[in-house]
This record gives sequence, structure tokens and C-alpha cells, in this order.
Amino acid sequence: MRRWCGLVVLVTGLVLPVVADRSDIVLADFEGTDYGDWRAEGEAFGPTPARGTLPNQMAVSGYQGQGLVNSYHGGDDSTGTLTGPDFVIERRYLNFLIGGGMHPGKACIDLLIDGQVVRTATGPNDRPGGSEALAWHTWDLADLQGRTACLRIVDRQKGGWGHINIDHIVLSDRRFAVDPRRTMRFERRYLNLPVKTGAPKRRMRIVIDGRTVREFEIELADGDPDFWVFLDLGPFRGQEAVIEANALGPDSRGMELIHQADTLTGGEDLYREKHRQQFHFSSRRGWNNDSNGLVYYDGEYHLYYQHNPYGWDWGNMHWGHAVSTDLVHWRELPIAIYPHRFGDWVFSGSAVVDKDNTAGFKSGDEDVILAAYTSTGRGECIAYSNDRGRTFTDYAGNPVVEHRGRDPKVFWYEPGGHWAMAVYDEWDDKRGIAFYTSPDLKDWRFCSRIEGFYECPELFELSVRGEPSQSRWVLYGADGDYMLGGFDGRTFTPDGPKIRFQYGNCFYASQTYNNIPASDGRRIQIAWGRIATPGMPFNQCMLFPVELTLRPTEEGLRLFAQPVREVQTLHERAYTWRDLTVRPGRQPLSGPSGRLFHIKARFRVGQARRLGLEVCGTPVSYDAAREVLQCRDRTASLEPVDGGIDLELLIDRNSIEIFANDGRVYMPIGGILPETSGPLGLFSEEASTRVEALRVWTLRSVWSEGEGTSR
Repeated sequence: MRRWCGLVVLVTGLVLPVVADRSDIVLADFEGTDYGDWRAEGEAFGPTPARGTLPNQMAVSGYQGQGLVNSYHGGDDSTGTLTGPDFVIERRYLNFLIGGGMHPGKACIDLLIDGQVVRTATGPNDRPGGSEALAWHTWDLADLQGRTACLRIVDRQKGGWGHINIDHIVLSDRRFAVDPRRTMRFERRYLNLPVKTGAPKRRMRIVIDGRTVREFEIELADGDPDFWVFLDLGPFRGQEAVIEANALGPDSRGMELIHQADTLTGGEDLYREKHRQQFHFSSRRGWNNDSNGLVYYDGEYHLYYQHNPYGWDWGNMHWGHAVSTDLVHWRELPIAIYPHRFGDWVFSGSAVVDKDNTAGFKSGDEDVILAAYTSTGRGECIAYSNDRGRTFTDYAGNPVVEHRGRDPKVFWYEPGGHWAMAVYDEWDDKRGIAFYTSPDLKDWRFCSRIEGFYECPELFELSVRGEPSQSRWVLYGADGDYMLGGFDGRTFTPDGPKIRFQYGNCFYASQTYNNIPASDGRRIQIAWGRIATPGMPFNQCMLFPVELTLRPTEEGLRLFAQPVREVQTLHERAYTWRDLTVRPGRQPLSGPSGRLFHIKARFRVGQARRLGLEVCGTPVSYDAAREVLQCRDRTASLEPVDGGIDLELLIDRNSIEIFANDGRVYMPIGGILPETSGPLGLFSEEASTRVEALRVWTLRSVWSEGEGTSR
């Protein structure tokens, strides 16, 4: 190191670009135990540089080393300045990392000469909430060479993400920040985008005629991508667009890798990827979570879902869309609902068919499909479709409900002749579900609340099996635990406390179908399967659709869950055994092979201490002494019926879904199953077990039959 004007110049060891023979001049890296020659005033910057994220702050990223300037020391309402020593401008560019809210002149960094601001910069992202990800920013100082200047970091903004983050201020002959723009006429179907999972998130915009038509964050690959995602260019075919990405590094190739095509780049193995579920829905690319807008219309089951089209992890929430005629074979369609603007994400909700056009949105021959969803920047909103749920128009009067909450479930309440909404609600430090009514889906009136539920509410009426004249209403939240009770269209009156619904490790945020024809009459549920798929271009899936029934038990009325009957369409080859004796130990089953199975077994509970099935190296066991069913670390009480237990299993590459005693116990287990785990087997401990009946079907992949491709 050598000294220059009281500042440190790093000649070696700095991982930054070097041009010609002139080394970069580091004006500040904030790695010390104090601010050195920098002078702090006010409370915003604290006595020392921050070491990453501060208490109660969202995670800060993108800084170098350990320290940085972070004016969140006193929270978003604290103010102050941090002023550096004078220096001589001896390089063309001044580069620095910057993050925080976008508040020009109030949360910013200024370059001053003779006390006058000659350059200024604020947080790089103008979305609500700002950004805690620092990115490179560069000032061109060609006109200021040889002048004496100083830097001042300012926080005068109270509230509203009112802070700024700064790190690594460097004079250089090279521009670190690259703000590339590409102009492109859209002539193909897809814009293919390279992704490197774990790379810094970049803000990307598509601008047409000066208007931002798409905006999202993406872990844009600087070089070789892990996988490719895509943007549907259908709505913009033939138009000229500007593609922008913020604050790329000087060596990034991300923008030049972006290209148009009529196919998905890297899609040669689509639906044949190593960890792709083979009869559970997962999106072609990107992340999915909650099922949304489950509605049946004119022969099609619609599955909308929470979707990040641009990365492996959660973010950029849109409503993805797939349709099926049989609940098993899904065809992915273009995204149904895009965010209103960046940061105003499309969270969970529901969909209905407005058969009587109560909202007045109908403009063609098709009935209107109306979606109710949470707009994170506005409140509960509605959008309508006149083309069988393919595209939606946002209602100009949104939001229709404003409150602290999300995830509206809307349905028609026939006895009252009005629409009802059950929506997650927070009030007085309490969590629960609020109920609203409306005559037209646009004007909603608050009616009542109930405590004890979190997120993604569901409410429906269900007849008691065997006694169709009797029915109860079922109310539940994201974990599926439910209450039975009465509902008068405005208020839910519970019969008793919540009841456990499922015993697995991956079930969340389920919803049931609206508008199922009366001739069918089933209550069909689809839940999010929280099952990670590392190394894949997609992540998470949906659990297999189940039919819910309400039945009397010795404990009272209970929900039962069974796989929908359409699973039979996947049956490939059947193997049957009857009156099979399983001696102590493990007994492999000859015949069935592969990794996709539908199994039904009836065990006679005799003297064996433990008995069950082993599938793909995973035991599904029954402890006869304790009357407990177990798979991995999950357990559920299960009493024998007529001296035996019934198990039904669906086995896919990443999951084992267990239905015991005709669906009395539902236990979905997620996790990648080993490829080489030996054949299916039965086991018994301490004594022999009798298997009265065992049927195993190997299953075909839904994708191998040509389904799943977008049209």
C-alpha cells in the first residue's frame, strides 16, 4: 500500500478491474472499526460502519467485505449525514455500491465541489419498499478532472424505506457499473433469459413506446447459466422494445445471452428432468406455491397458482395457469394475471363463474370467470375474463376491499342470493378470517370475523356421507386444520374447536374447486406440495387432487381425503396378491418395478409389533401396539377397523402420499426418493402378518403422453 492525499490506495489484493498502468484508488471501503476521516452527524449512521444487516432490517446483500454504510442504524425515521475528506479527482470514473430506498435529495450520496452538489445518486430501485441489494453505480467525471471534491452521504428521509446503503467507493479509469440496454423487435414467441441460481438479483424491465410492460427481478447469469426461463412475447409480437437491466458488473454477459426463439432454450428435456414429478403438476420453469382460483368451467378444471416465472426461488408473484379435462393431465397456459406494477405482486385468491353476470363484465358468449386476488400494493382486487379464463382484465375500481390481510376465497351463497368472501384478516394483534358479502362482486360489506386461522382461508358446505339431508360447513386456513359449523352467509358459527386434517410434511395452502357440476357433486381439493427440487429449472409442485367427504366416526363428524378416481387413467400394469403371509423380516415383491406406483393394501393386525410397506427405500409402518402410523418423522393415530388397517399410497419421484382407512388419515410426505432403492417390499416384526389383499399398479407419466406442452 502507499499513501495518497491521506487516502489508501490498494495496489494489489483488490478484486476489481484494472485498466492500463493506473491502479484504482479506493476512497473508502468501510472495513475499519470506525469511520476514520469521515464525519458523522445525526443518528442515522451510528458510531461505526455496519456489519451487514442491522436489527429489524430486511437482509442486506451485494456489499463487499464485512462493513458498509447503512443509515438504518436508527430505523427508517432517523436522519443524519456522513461526510468524507477532500480528495483530488484523478480518474475518469467514480464507482460505488448503493442500495436503499429511492428518495432523490433525501436518501442519497452527493459529490460536492466548492460546497455545491455536482453529482447525486439515490437507491437504485424505485419500487415500493426500495432495495437492500447493493448494486454498482458509476459517475463519469471527465469534466471534473483535477478538481478537489468531497463526498457526503445523506439521510433526511423519514419513513417510507428512508435509508441508504453505500460501500466500496473507488476512483478508476474503468466504469464498474454497466447499465445495458438492448433494443429488439419481438418477432418470436419467447424471450429466453439465462439464470444462475444464487447470483445477485437484477431488476429487469421491458419498455415499449416509453411504457414499462414487464418488470421483474432475476438472478441473471453473467456467464454459463444453470437454466433458462422465458417471457411470453405473444402480447408484444411485432413491436420494438427496450430491454433494461440495472447495475450489471463490467464482465457480465447476461444481456448478450438474452435471445428470442419459438422454443424454450434448454427445453430438450422438458418434463423428463431428473427430479420432475411425473403425475403431480409442476410448472415448466420457475417456482410455484399456493393453488389459486380453482374453478371448473365447461369441461375444464382451471389451476391457477402462485408463480415466479423468472427464478428457482420465491418472488415476482404472478398467477400461473394450467388446465385439465381430467384433473390428472395438465396443459400449462400463458400466465393469467401479471402484477399491476413491480412490487405490487399478485398474491393468492380464488375464482368463480359469474353465470348471471352480476358484475356486468360479460362481453361475449362465454360466461365470465372472475378472479379475486390480493394485490400487495392495493388490497383485495378482482379481474375478469371473457375468454374462458385465458386472459384477465383488472377492474378499474380496484381494490374492492382494503384491510390488513390477504387471500380472498369467494363463492356464491345460494340461500341468500349473494356472493360471500372469506379472507385472512389481522386486527387488534389477532389473526383470523373475516367474512364479507356482495351482490355484484364489486361492492363488499364487512359482516363478521373469527379467530384462530392463518392465511389462505377456505369455506364450503359438505353433505354427510350416507345422510345427504344433513350437511355442515367446513372452514380452514393454510395448514388445513378445520372447524365444522354453520354459516348463514355472513357469520360462521363453529360446532367446536379445530380438528387436525393432515399429518404430512409438505401440505400447505389448499383450495377446493368452485362450480363443480351438480351431476358430479364432489368437493375436490388441491394443495401446494412444499417439496424442493434442487438443481432443477423448476421448484415445488402441487399435491395430487383429493376428494373430500364428511363422515360420521366415533369422535364425531370428520373430513376424509382420498385420491380422485381419475388416478385410474394412469394405471399401466396391475399386480394382485391375496391372503399373503409376511414372516418376520422383509419380503420383496416380485414383479412391480419403477418409481411410480398406486398401491392398495389390507393388513390384518395380529401379533406383529410392527408391519407395513417399504417403498423406494422408505418404510410406511404401523405400530400395532401403539396404534400409530408412521412415515419418516411423521406419525398419526390409527385405530384398526374390523381387525385390520387399509393403506392406499401414491408414489412419485419426490413424494409418498398416504391415505389410511379409506382416507381417515391423510399423510403426504415430500422429499426426493432414491433412484436405486430395491424392489417394493412388505415387512413384519416379531410375528407374521397377514395381508388380506394387495394391489400394485405401476403408473405412466402424464408428461410422456404428450401433455404439458403449452398451446
